[in-house]
Amino acid sequence: MSKSVYKAINAVQIALAKSGIAKDRQAQTYKFRGIDDVYNAISPLLGEHGLCILPRMIRRDCQERLTAKGSAIFYVIVEAEFDFVAAEDGSCHVVRTFGEAMDMSDKATNKAMSAAYKYAAMQAFAIPTEGDNDTENQNIEPVPVTAPKPVGALPDKVFADHLAAIQACANMGALKEIFAAAYIAAKAINDQLAMDTFQKAYQKQKANLTGEQL
Repeated sequence: MSKSVYKAINAVQIALAKSGIAKDRQAQTYKFRGIDDVYNAISPLLGEHGLCILPRMIRRDCQERLTAKGSAIFYVIVEAEFDFVAAEDGSCHVVRTFGEAMDMSDKATNKAMSAAYKYAAMQAFAIPTEGDNDTENQNIEPVPVTAPKPVGALPDKVFADHLAAIQACANMGALKEIFAAAYIAAKAINDQLAMDTFQKAYQKQKANLTGEQL
């Protein structure tokens, strides 16, 4: 007896292969698909093909870390299982993923759970970044390999993008998150110049937003 769950998963895969989910959101130096993009794309298809995704959190690990200014930032990892269940016969396939996230208030766990769901869906449905029904005529051009910058300094573009993001922040919540990400990236490779620059830019933009005197 065949299990309807695999037929339903395949039907959703086929639909998403035609439409895809583009990486339209921007964060510093990279583009990404947000959890809302995934929900919006797959929810109608789940209903159409009688497939349910039921989450179950298995494990949560939370660490409190400090930003350069001494503020707390919470780093959370969740291990999750998702039951893909066919409404037709109750057959089920389990997908296990991990989600990681950081937040300076109480949203780290929520973000980690969203990340786990997003990647469970992306892997189970093999979601492409864009639809493509005819790949026969595509040619892949070779990309020249450039030597990486020595460890100890952020690449120029990464440094510039982080700095520009800090300087362009329009509210304190976003400013804290973007500064934390930039500082952590620089600290990971011990780029002291970048850390100092990001700290000064953060203080200046904070003063601009709050009216404080430097």
